[in-house]
Amino acid sequence: MQRSCTKLARSLVATRGFCSSNSDKIVASVLFERLPVVIPKIDPVVYAFQEFSFRWRQQYRRAYPDDFLKKSEARGRGDYQIDYVPAPRVTEADKNNDKRSLQRALDRRLYLLIYGTTIGAPSGKPVWHFPEKVYETEETLRKCAESALMSVIGDLSHTYFVGNAPMGHTVIQPREKEDTQSFKHFFFKSQVIATNKFRIEKCEDFVWVTKDELLEYLPEQAEFLNKMIIS
Repeated sequence: MQRSCTKLARSLVATRGFCSSNSDKIVASVLFERLPVVIPKIDPVVYAFQEFSFRWRQQYRRAYPDDFLKKSEARGRGDYQIDYVPAPRVTEADKNNDKRSLQRALDRRLYLLIYGTTIGAPSGKPVWHFPEKVYETEETLRKCAESALMSVIGDLSHTYFVGNAPMGHTVIQPREKEDTQSFKHFFFKSQVIATNKFRIEKCEDFVWVTKDELLEYLPEQAEFLNKMIIS
């Protein structure tokens, strides 16, 4: 009995794969995002509450002697004092509406969209889409997603894939009568690490867009993307 169980387990491991009908293709897509660079502006409601809390605490704060306060203020002053000048929140890319630059919308998350022919596009016309690749012989779906992103940016040294499991899944039905195949899309999240510029190739155009702009570029998937992308 034990030998038969062992043989069965080995056969299952040897034939490991993804279950799908013959007419379906599995596609790995990458949601490549740049995290906020600066702290987002405080919401007016949150700011009003913080102001109220501060004034409320001031009513019951401990009163210290004036001599003690003067000593604490004088402490730490010297020749090494540095005047801090914050960087501007609005960049030249914001002023010029340059969506090909990562130096825009510094307080928002940006997502990479590329323009070109894609899997399942009607009549092979170029459309806006995420970096993607059909699953073939890769060991895992994440490896397939890494290959998809590498084919666009050329190098993964400044990327970080969040987990091994996809963050979302959807099935795209055939758009044309002669197209009988449907596509199962698995979305993986990857983030920009320690760089503000990529050499993006193998596409006609590309943009770095916020979530609101992303939904405008992909209106057919807006409902799905709005649920998948929480922030």
